[in-house]
Amino acid sequence: MAAHAVPFVSVEEYLRGDYEPDCDYVDGVLEERHLGERDHGEMELAICTYFKGKGRKPNIRPYLEQRVQVKPTRYRVPDVCLMIGPKPTEQIFTSPPAIVIEVLSPEDRLPRMQRRVDDFLNFGVKRVWLIDPASRRSWEWDRAGMREVPDGLFIDAELDITLPLSEIFAAIDADE
Repeated sequence: MAAHAVPFVSVEEYLRGDYEPDCDYVDGVLEERHLGERDHGEMELAICTYFKGKGRKPNIRPYLEQRVQVKPTRYRVPDVCLMIGPKPTEQIFTSPPAIVIEVLSPEDRLPRMQRRVDDFLNFGVKRVWLIDPASRRSWEWDRAGMREVPDGLFIDAELDITLPLSEIFAAIDADE
């Protein structure tokens, strides 16, 4: 897990800072997020496009790389998060998204991802969906634990949210 060279940064400094790409803030430490590769960006964009188009539901709002305050001294920046209900008015979310979607980069490792997932679930996020664009495998975390989603069809029946990765990958492949 990479961290910036600054040994301690206050919450105020983090919130005033301009980081490219944006980074997580964990108890005074800036943690870089692994992204910036084409596969990662294409996947994020395709997911948001799906929820703005074919998968659109009037009460589901996708947000790309949105800061979320999961604790007073922790801010996470999920790749995509889905909010339910009216458009949030706050610039940094302090209410849990219904679902967080993370896209793996080649540098991502399970222990780092598990810490992120734990923060989201402890904050009240119902599900975290994880996608590896290189292997085209997917996993889901909730309070019951982690499980692979072998068919790539994410479903939350209670919220009436579906994300068929076959359609996402087809959209990405059609663009080549």
